[in-house]
Amino acid sequence: MEFGLSEEQALIQETARRFTDSELAPVASLIEEPSGRDTYLKNLKGLADLGFMGLNIDATFGGSEAGVIPFSLAITEVAKACASTAVAMSVNNLVGEVVQSIGTDQQKKYYIPKLCSGEFSCASFCLSETVAGSDPSRLATQAKKDGNEWVINGTKMWISSAEYAGFFVVWAVTDPTAKPGKGISCFLVEANNPGVSIGPAETKMGQKASSTNSVIFEECRVKHDAMLGEENAGFKIAVSELVGGRIGIASLALGIGTAAIDFARQYTTEREQFGQKISNFQGLQFMMADTYTELEAAKLLVLNAAWKKENNHPYMKNASMAKLFCTEAANKACYTALQLMGGAGYTSDYPLERFARDARVTTIYEGTSEIQRVIIARELLKEIA
Repeated sequence: MEFGLSEEQALIQETARRFTDSELAPVASLIEEPSGRDTYLKNLKGLADLGFMGLNIDATFGGSEAGVIPFSLAITEVAKACASTAVAMSVNNLVGEVVQSIGTDQQKKYYIPKLCSGEFSCASFCLSETVAGSDPSRLATQAKKDGNEWVINGTKMWISSAEYAGFFVVWAVTDPTAKPGKGISCFLVEANNPGVSIGPAETKMGQKASSTNSVIFEECRVKHDAMLGEENAGFKIAVSELVGGRIGIASLALGIGTAAIDFARQYTTEREQFGQKISNFQGLQFMMADTYTELEAAKLLVLNAAWKKENNHPYMKNASMAKLFCTEAANKACYTALQLMGGAGYTSDYPLERFARDARVTTIYEGTSEIQRVIIARELLKEIA
């Protein structure tokens, strides 16, 4: 079994590292403020210029064709500096992959190049609702036929990058008489559609530069050819095509956790107590040893899931395992790092408090840890059925 990176994979990882060191890390705390919006969007365009907004997209549509492993490696490096930027990059890549996988030729040629080039700063998935979070089969948003158009009405909640998005992938009930999950379709809706409005950004604990908004559809009319995939087959898209998003968030969490413990490790070699460097204390050494061991296991889990996806093997269980373990390990790593730094880590003078805030949501979005356990258990039982 080969654990080393190919030359291309290593180059992409190093390119991501150089970009984050020069462009993202210096402004990561500044872009949390409203005044940092332009810088945030400028950095997303910089990632697009590097080819990072379409790492697993065919060159025909402007993508890099690098694969899933480079995507994971790049997300991890970006998240080490700025999780808010990494989450937009992750979602953009996934939107492109979903459109590439099930879109028509016309949809692919129109939407994907705009994502990969940065013409659209972002794209967003509009799935979650107040009544449909962990259970997306209970959607209330509806789309009704009216001649050659569909009319969409409903409100989506907690939509990442909504106010920056060029278009949305929207799920709506198209057959209200069907059982939950059976009458749902998927649509591509541009943000400038007069029937679309964006709610105020949520005031969040972390990942503040990444806007999270409600998206309201009021008599939103789209042509019939805006449907993505087959009619009433949208729920399948949600539960199968979006699995790759868990690899993205697992990679993101790995980046945050690694950055946190790396920073704290360096700090312990500089801070003195009781007449010596605190890195000399065995208790702190054991905390670091355990954390780095867990993060190494997390890295192997996410790269295994990425390898399986890249090589067309079933990977749903592996993606959920990676998402579960990486996000939980990242949260633990951040709090261990804070403990190593003591009161200093709790202040905004150091990036630890931001890492801890940014890591917290990773166990919630793209499927909670509890939902990942449900999926893992289901897949395990399928194997012996």
